[in-house]
This record gives sequence, structure tokens and C-alpha cells, in this order.
Amino acid sequence: MQTFDSDGVTIAYIDVPAKAGAGAGDPILLVHGFASTHAVNWVNTLWVRTLTEAGYRVVALDNRGHGESQKLYDPEAYRTDVMAGDSLRLLDHLGIEHADVMGYSMGARISAILALDHPERVRSLLMGGLGLYMVDGKGGLPDGIAEALEAPPGTPAPNPTAAAFRAFAEQTKSDLRALAACIRCSRQRLSRAELALIETPTLVSVGTLDTIAGSGPGLAALMPNATSLELPNRDHSSAVGDRLHRQGVLDFLKQRA
Repeated sequence: MQTFDSDGVTIAYIDVPAKAGAGAGDPILLVHGFASTHAVNWVNTLWVRTLTEAGYRVVALDNRGHGESQKLYDPEAYRTDVMAGDSLRLLDHLGIEHADVMGYSMGARISAILALDHPERVRSLLMGGLGLYMVDGKGGLPDGIAEALEAPPGTPAPNPTAAAFRAFAEQTKSDLRALAACIRCSRQRLSRAELALIETPTLVSVGTLDTIAGSGPGLAALMPNATSLELPNRDHSSAVGDRLHRQGVLDFLKQRA
């Protein structure tokens, strides 16, 4: 991985060119979800291979507090608009004037704010694992996740979702204290009026069994140039690398071109 300085914070990223002869190499920025990494969210699920083979240059970062990027412990350092600033500065660092931007879950929230604040930099917006709870709730997540992350090993979690996030964070060998700070401040909502201002071509992809995201069609209906892709029988975890998800994104990218 490579790193760059994002306003004093070290951010790790990959920059993978399109496969030779596959296409024009249009850049696409991938922004992963909470407690994940670029590798877990995008490499292991075959997204990087799929997109580079389809002719796209893939740029993917480890969000601050995650993966190989710098760990911070002040919740205010993880405001969604601050994290969107890391993505923007990565595009600046690489000299990319505009890119397709795809985020999953927390990454979709970050990507939407990037599109709202800097529409000239976002060619298209692909939001996975985040639906109407972008507006109406904290992403469908219960309280207690931060406390579960900070608890001593073996401490019972307050609910199954918190327990699942603790287990996932341990599996990815994450900094639990940094993730606890992140979850306390990284769920900035957008209003219906703000979503109506995002005119960027948008695809909202949510599994039909996803209880964390909220309604994908409901969110798409609030945006002037958005379409919805429902992924049958997929929940928040299994929808990420779903074959229909990858094909739907490729079809959407061809149409927006």
C-alpha cells in the first residue's frame, strides 16, 4: 500500500490500473464500511478484480482509524464530513479531477457527503448497504457498539449487533479503541432537502434482508437522479460481494458513460 498526508493524518490506499486492453481506465474511488478495510470490503469480495478487468482504474483507501491508516481516538476526528475530506484529498493527491465514487455502509454515507459538497468531482455515486436510514436513523444500528468494542475480552455485549461488530473487529485485527471513537461520531445524517440537491447519477444497492440499511428504493426516491438495485435474499454482510451487485454496478457504469 501507499500512504499520503491528509491534513495531518496518514491515509493508506491502493491505486490499481485497469487491466491492459480492458478499457479507458476511468478512475473509481472505493470507500469501505465501518470496522472493515479496503482489502476486506473490496479485494476479498472480488470488486477490485471485477472493476479493473472491466477497464476501470481502482483507487481504494483505508479510512482513518481503519486498516493501515492512522488511528485517532477523538470521536470528533471521525465526523462524516471530515472523513469525506480524506477521500477528496486522495483524489487531489493523485491528480484525479473527477471519479466514480462507490461506498458501502459508512462508506456510502461518506460518498454521499462528498457528492453533495463537491459534485464537480463525482462522476457517479454508487451507494451500497445504506438506504432510508441515511435520513431517518443512525443506519439502523442499536446503541452499545462503542461500549462493546471497549469492553474487556469476554464481556457480554448488550445486543447481538454489538457482539457481531466486536467479533468482526477482532477478526480484522482492528484497533478497537479507534473504532469505538469512530462509531460515536461517523453517522451524520443528510436531510431530505440535502439529498434532493444531489443531482449526480446514483445507484442505491441494498439487500432485501438488510435490517441495518433501511429501504434502498425509499432512499433512491428522495434523489432526483437515482435508481435502486435490490439484492434478493442478501443481508448487510452478504450483499457486499454479491454477484448481482457487481453486475448491477457494471451495468450502471456503462449507462452513465
